[in-house]
Amino acid sequence: ESLLDKQISFPVGRVEYLAVRPCSFREYLLATGEMNSLGVLEEYPFPVYAHERLITLFKEYTLVGGMPEIVSNYSGNRDLVRLQTIYKDLLVSYLDDVEKYARNSTLDNIIRYIIPHAFSSASTRITYSGFGGSPYRSREVGEAFRTLEKTMLLKLIFPVVNTRLPLNIKYRSPRLQMVDTGMVNHIAGIQNDVFNSLLIEDSWRGRIAGHIAGQELLAIDSSVLAGLNYWTRDELNTQSEIDFIYKYHDLVLPIEVKSGATGRLRSLHRFVDKAPHPYAIRIYSGMFNVEHSRSVSGREFTLVSLPFYLIGSIDSILRKIIG
Repeated sequence: ESLLDKQISFPVGRVEYLAVRPCSFREYLLATGEMNSLGVLEEYPFPVYAHERLITLFKEYTLVGGMPEIVSNYSGNRDLVRLQTIYKDLLVSYLDDVEKYARNSTLDNIIRYIIPHAFSSASTRITYSGFGGSPYRSREVGEAFRTLEKTMLLKLIFPVVNTRLPLNIKYRSPRLQMVDTGMVNHIAGIQNDVFNSLLIEDSWRGRIAGHIAGQELLAIDSSVLAGLNYWTRDELNTQSEIDFIYKYHDLVLPIEVKSGATGRLRSLHRFVDKAPHPYAIRIYSGMFNVEHSRSVSGREFTLVSLPFYLIGSIDSILRKIIG
């Protein structure tokens, strides 16, 4: 409410802002009493024996999500069915809150339309005009999305086209990141797909893997200014795209969320060929690994393969590898 009310003034320099997000995977382990697993995450190199247990727990976290009431209920009951009512109540509460966000009845109607449709469009690139099959124009929908972004119900992930700082952000074709993956699963109706998939990367045609990775990357930074970007080549008719870029000191690192052989990471190879450094990150369900590889053009680079449960440890791992 404070972010949206133009009548409220703050004493400049005396207010500290802190983003309150859904529980991260580490917080989920703490809330569900998995203290041994939480302790193992601090070990380096990562012990092989703990991988299967932690990837299973992370898949559980991906299914349940990180909304505090949901996590608390699941921790006490271990019953996914009992969570359905809470998910529904959360969605209804967001819809009931619309009047606080909208400055007029038109924006009110657009936001009410966007909220349920946005969850089904999570982890995809969107266009404002006619979003979700609506009759609304680009300008109206864009304003509604920007308003919802202020409420932290969603994030608009815009592309960058360069491989070094400062980032050249293109405010076009944003990818949609919702507040919580568990809510996406429920509202989009894909819980069974996530539950039955052998790998997180297989769920919802790979979209859930990218979404939960984005959620974990956002959880690393508690600043209200923290955001995400993806990378694409600034060329016509190109299909090269990297899921996320990550700023580590003065480096812009590419992150692909994908299983499979190193040679299949073609977009990542193209980024490496353009970058002023030889480092890249892959997030997947496999074991932690650091390997020396070659891009399609033959450039040598270091590929850091992180299992999903180590996303929150990315900075400490990079310090050991890069310095």
